[in-house]
Amino acid sequence: MTPAPHHFLNLDGWSADELTRLIDLADQLKADRRWRDDLHGASVGLLFEKPSTRTRISFDVAVRELGGHPVVLTAGDLQLGRGETVEDTARVLSRYLDALVVRTSAQARLEALASAASIPVVNALSDVAHPCQALADLQTIREYKGRLAGLRLTYLGDGNNVANSLLRAGALSGMHVSVGAPPGYEPIPQVIETARREAAAAGGSVTVTVDPLAAAAAADVVYTDVWASMGQEEQRGARSLLFHAYQVSAEVMAVARPDAVVLHCLPAHRGEEIAAEVIDGPQSVVWEQAENRLHTAKALLLMLLRPAAPAVAGGRAGAGLMAQGGA
Repeated sequence: MTPAPHHFLNLDGWSADELTRLIDLADQLKADRRWRDDLHGASVGLLFEKPSTRTRISFDVAVRELGGHPVVLTAGDLQLGRGETVEDTARVLSRYLDALVVRTSAQARLEALASAASIPVVNALSDVAHPCQALADLQTIREYKGRLAGLRLTYLGDGNNVANSLLRAGALSGMHVSVGAPPGYEPIPQVIETARREAAAAGGSVTVTVDPLAAAAAADVVYTDVWASMGQEEQRGARSLLFHAYQVSAEVMAVARPDAVVLHCLPAHRGEEIAAEVIDGPQSVVWEQAENRLHTAKALLLMLLRPAAPAVAGGRAGAGLMAQGGA
């Protein structure tokens, strides 16, 4: 029988050691950008039912630079969930492709695809999680801070899919994660509970507060995202009033550590969730963070599709591929 594929739908099943090995590999791939042939002969489907810039392009380039063939699909290309069930589509695509990267609206839809697929399925964003973004976030933080465990990571704004995955990634890495959000806009309660358990096991902590300055106090990393995500555009005006105090501003940065770095998963709205002087200032590492979407995408694909492949020479000591992908 063919073994069950290892999917990457969220951070369930991942350990701090496995995340470290992925970031080690991403660092190596970044240091040596040459084209490789690890995925020679592999075809990776990129199914995007929602618009995307960084995620779609980073995975497209990642597959190409690893010697594979990206097959870009949109909602209009398939009969997904309309003339054909989600599960049947997954069974058919599994006969053509080696992996499937999916950006969709509902986590349940993604899980239905994965349940019927015989190839790895990667969550490129759902309403619940954005785990690929969190991988790039960890790589960027370690790149500038030299470590993850023990750092204070602050997220301000809407407790959305990005916040959910950042919470989990920070907790697993032993960071002290603080989320500042208006009442009713916190991350999913189950995610907070899981992150608290994971943080406690790794020597970190999780705090959720309505006070943005308290959340940002002594932070090593300050992170934000748009206040109105895709599909919430009609709420943008109302949310701007509600979230105004949660802007990553000069005032917020003044209570963080002097050497704190600023992250934003983009696209950014200057003057709303982040001040122009902050995102365009010396503490911003947003553009490096965006680049790292490519390197972590390559590392993830190698872990899922070529777990026995050798690591690239010249990376951090102890780097290598883990034996299995995340569940």
